[in-house]
Amino acid sequence: MVVNSQTIFSTSYGNPNDKPLIYLHGGPGYNSVGFEVTTAQKLSENGFYVIVYDRRGEGRSPDKNASFTFNETFEDLNSIYATYYLKSATLIGHSFGGVIATLYAEKYPNKVKSIILVGAPISMQETLSTILESSKSIYIRKKDSVNLNYISMLEKMDKSSIEYSSYCFSHAMQNGFYYPKEPTQEAVNIYSKFATDSLLIKYSSKMTYEAPRGFWKNENYTTLDLKENIKHVLKNSTLVYGLYGKDDGLFSKHQVKNIENLIGSEHLEYINNCSHNVFIDQQTQFINALKKWTE
Repeated sequence: MVVNSQTIFSTSYGNPNDKPLIYLHGGPGYNSVGFEVTTAQKLSENGFYVIVYDRRGEGRSPDKNASFTFNETFEDLNSIYATYYLKSATLIGHSFGGVIATLYAEKYPNKVKSIILVGAPISMQETLSTILESSKSIYIRKKDSVNLNYISMLEKMDKSSIEYSSYCFSHAMQNGFYYPKEPTQEAVNIYSKFATDSLLIKYSSKMTYEAPRGFWKNENYTTLDLKENIKHVLKNSTLVYGLYGKDDGLFSKHQVKNIENLIGSEHLEYINNCSHNVFIDQQTQFINALKKWTE
C-alpha cells in the first residue's frame, strides 16, 4: 500500500465478506509479524477478514521522514480502510496498539464497530510503576544488590522521560514479564515457530528506536492516561473489550480491576497461564473471545 509516496506494509487473510478485524501492533517501534505468523490465518479460518500492517516508520514500513504523531497514524489507518474497502471494522489493539485503537475510535466512532484491548496500557505511568515495584520485589528476594542500585537510580529519574520508560521496560524483559510462568502446550508449540519461521527470525525481536522517541517527543506517550478517552468511546456507543493475562507483569490486579470497572465485567477476560501475548499464550481462548464479542 502506497500512502503519500511511502510504502506501508499491509496484508490480509480470509474472505473480504467476513467480519473485518484490523490488528494494531505494539511498540512503539515494533511490528505485526508475531501476530501475523501465529494467529492471523487461524482467525480467518474462524470467520474473520483479518488485516495486519506495520505502522509508518516501524517494522516493514521504513520511512526516514515519518513524523510519529497520532494524526499521521490515523491518516495511515484511514488509508488501510480505503485500501481494503472497509466502512467499519473491529480494532485489535495489542499493547501500544491499544492506545492507537482507543484514540482512533474516539476520533472516528463511525468507523469502529468495537475495540479489543489486548495487554494494552490504560495508564502508562501505572504500568511503569508496576514494572518497577515488581522488579524491585524480585531483586530484594534474590538479594540482587546490583539491580537494586539500578532501581534506586530509576526511582529518582524524571518519570515522564523516555529514558525512564526504556529502562523500566528493560527490567520487564529481564524479569520475564512478557511470558507465562507455566505456558500451555498450545503456547509452547506456537512459540517454537520463533526458531524456525524466517519472518519471525528476522523481525520478532526487531525494534526501530526512532518510533518511541518520536512518539514521546510529539505525543508525550509515556504519560498517557486513557480513562477519559475510553469513557468517550463508550459514550459514542463503540463497544470496548479487554483481554489480559494474569502473568503479564506490566499490569497489577488493581490495574486490571480498574479496566474492568471502566468497560464492564462481561467485556473483560483475565486469563490464567497467560502473559502479554494473549493471542499466543492462550490462542484458543483469544479466538473464542473474539467470536463471542463480534457475534
